[in-house]
Amino acid sequence: MNYSLFDFLQLIGSLGIFIFGMKIFSEGLQKIAGSRLKGILSGMTRNRATGVVTGFATTAITQSSTTTTVMTVSFVNAGLLTFVQSTGVIMGANIGTTITAWMVALFGFKFQITPIALAIIGVFFAFLFSGNNRLRNIAEAMVGFGILFIGLEFIKGAVPDINTNPEIFSFLNQWTDYGFLSLLIFVLAGTVLTLLTQSSSAATAITLVMLFEGWIPFPIAAAMILGENIGTTVTANIAALVGNVHAKRAARFHFFFNVIGVIWMLILIYPFLHAMDFVVNQFSSNPISVMEGAAESRANATLALSLFHTSFNVLNVMLLFAFVPMLVRFVEYIQPDKGGKDDEFHLQYISAGPMTSPGLSVEQAQKEVQQFTDIIEKMHSSLSELLFDPKAERDKLLEKIQRYEEVTDQLEIEISDYLVRISEHTNMEHELTGRIRFMQTMINDLERIADILYQISRISEKLEDTSGWPESALVEMQKMMDAVGAAIIEMKANAARIPTNIKLDQAIKLEQEIDRVREEARDNHYARLEAGEYSARSGVTFIDILNRLERVGDHILNVNESAAGRRLKAMRVDGK
Repeated sequence: MNYSLFDFLQLIGSLGIFIFGMKIFSEGLQKIAGSRLKGILSGMTRNRATGVVTGFATTAITQSSTTTTVMTVSFVNAGLLTFVQSTGVIMGANIGTTITAWMVALFGFKFQITPIALAIIGVFFAFLFSGNNRLRNIAEAMVGFGILFIGLEFIKGAVPDINTNPEIFSFLNQWTDYGFLSLLIFVLAGTVLTLLTQSSSAATAITLVMLFEGWIPFPIAAAMILGENIGTTVTANIAALVGNVHAKRAARFHFFFNVIGVIWMLILIYPFLHAMDFVVNQFSSNPISVMEGAAESRANATLALSLFHTSFNVLNVMLLFAFVPMLVRFVEYIQPDKGGKDDEFHLQYISAGPMTSPGLSVEQAQKEVQQFTDIIEKMHSSLSELLFDPKAERDKLLEKIQRYEEVTDQLEIEISDYLVRISEHTNMEHELTGRIRFMQTMINDLERIADILYQISRISEKLEDTSGWPESALVEMQKMMDAVGAAIIEMKANAARIPTNIKLDQAIKLEQEIDRVREEARDNHYARLEAGEYSARSGVTFIDILNRLERVGDHILNVNESAAGRRLKAMRVDGK
């Protein structure tokens, strides 16, 4: 065998160049699209049909079905999409990923594109250093496009030639003589190949090269393509492991949808492949059956494989479209919602790493900050019950508030870490950088609010050992808690808005109301002490809780300012 370890390392390096080019190309396209990707995902998912279009468009933009499905699972986890909406996006992503196969088959095997790829890099390389973000992103995408096809050319040159290395053909051929069992073996091989490369596009390109070089016949290549359709679902399922129940369901749906498609296609595969052969030969200037595996038909075979890839995914969507509700119910049955706990605490972990588009990552981070404010609202509600409901189960409420506080500690760490990873993106717009910094401030203030509410719950335990508060003190504390509750509701609403849509007038008014109630209650507190209406110990507890709630109001105003992306002090200095 005339193939050394050095030759093999060249093949691995060529594959690395191809995957790197695909990554740069995909990231550049996503940066060009920017926040419009979120608009596509959230605005075009009213029903399954528009969801399919959405998934196709998003995958066409990102050039990666894995990116689309992981993004979809992340959005479901963060509440930007529902599980049912995600089903259409996932079906469309399966069709969109076939574009890569056509691109590789047409430009990589039918035409000599390497000189053009080098010229594209030469034209756009200088623009990588442009101060214009959009121009720089376009240049990045085009340079990635060039590197992708140079990598493909290297792969074609680095794979061992069948004529000079017949041992390779013999090795593969021993697995292709088992009829239908061989198809199953190579479905598994395609799945494993996708897992190893972590890219269905790279796995498809390798399969096309193997077919073009004559390593494997057309039916075996088609079986590998089917396996790659299963392998591409694994990444989303891994991303969903730490997601909530809806994210897990979206990932499971993707897996079962693709597996069902592979099963029915395996039943019909031979007549289907003959149909692909017939269609390709109808439009070919050199009509030779690709099923026979002749060397002259290999360029046509790559086109037939791309046609098979697209036809299979389109037909799978058409055939299973009406059965999606049944598949959804099946997934819900095997992935039940365990008492809501999943939904309440899933944000202690980010469901997946930052997306390659910083704008989309920031949108997801904002959604998770909103969940943070939900927990603050629940803590406030539990604290009110603890302070004012004599029939409340105090031990359970104290335990619940403590659990909420522990969750907020973890949320602060995880969201902060996520924001830091987003910040590592180079060439990020100044607006996004500022927004990330304000989000960091928001989560710090939110965690401090949770700490203070937890401290108040512990201070309230002292009331059991004292004579308690008089009615007038309870009324004033209720007023203070109501004022803080109103401010929390306004904070929660602002956390859900984009910065430019936030007006701080109401937030300022509510913070001033908290200060007013505190001042009034403090004056009355000293009068009660002088009149001997309650003990010094009860009075100290009252004033301590009152002061801590006032500090909560200050932190709430800080969160509102951060959500709006501006500071009131700076506004006053500027005369605004």
